[in-house]
Amino acid sequence: MTEAVIRALGLVKRYGNFTAVRGVSFDVYRGEVFGLLGPNGAGKTTTMEMIEGLRRPDEGHALVAGYDTRTQQDKVKEAIGVQLQSTSLFDLLTVREMVRIYASFYPKSVPVDPLLEDMILTEKAGDRVKHLSGGQKQRLAIALALVNDPQVVFLDEPTTGLDPQARRTLWDIVLRLKERGKTVVLSTHYMDEAHVLCDRICLMDSGQVIALDTPRSLVRSLQSESAVEFRLAGAEGAEAEEQDRRRRRLQAVAEVKQVQQRGEVFVLYTDALQPTLVDLIAAAEAEAWSVLDLQTRTATLEDVFIHMTGRSLREA
Repeated sequence: MTEAVIRALGLVKRYGNFTAVRGVSFDVYRGEVFGLLGPNGAGKTTTMEMIEGLRRPDEGHALVAGYDTRTQQDKVKEAIGVQLQSTSLFDLLTVREMVRIYASFYPKSVPVDPLLEDMILTEKAGDRVKHLSGGQKQRLAIALALVNDPQVVFLDEPTTGLDPQARRTLWDIVLRLKERGKTVVLSTHYMDEAHVLCDRICLMDSGQVIALDTPRSLVRSLQSESAVEFRLAGAEGAEAEEQDRRRRRLQAVAEVKQVQQRGEVFVLYTDALQPTLVDLIAAAEAEAWSVLDLQTRTATLEDVFIHMTGRSLREA
């Protein structure tokens, strides 16, 4: 059986009358990239902070590398590296100086220059932090998280606000960490990022775990390989009875497993794309519907979230 290097057991965190995390439990196995996926406010960061020992849970507890985060924090700190959502960096220090300062905090650390090379920062080693781009600062934050050669690396929304090229560079870094046997816990609200990087995904909403599985298995839980997305002109302003009738008619389209509606936008989930498209066009002609912006695509983690919550990650 694969070894669990992290165990989250019934974690609860309250702020006054608001419960931010509601009984979250999961295991993270050694050497995997484990994703916490959900919208802003889902409780991902608070969950990570309780596992890291940065925030004390009101109920439950967590173990990291066998150490209890409440009672053995010194041991936990030796086993983990943390890149926070916003890492405070000293703008007037050079990149190399920053890494050396962080290395001095630990009884053992990795050599600075190879670490900077891994983070694609060799050419910036002598530059002041304030002159770095957003992506370079994020890579420096990850370098600081790796300076003690941790077993487990926590990355909290590391690509938020970065341009596509900088995001892809960070993806490559995460995949290299996995190749070296590191366990990575990654929080994100980008479904494509979670799908590409994560071995397993813990889907969170409103402080709870709503699903936990591999990306492939989560998408397959929809029992539909394809999605047909389109707008029906005037659908949003139609009477409730007419909206119900339209949804029933769309549900009757050939091979459709499920229908989702958000305003004028409809999504039909199907395993047989061609019969669905043919019958949809026939239904639109018979009903005199104006079908706009029709597109087909494979089902995604976004669709899983919509199926479970009734709204998209972008709307949540």
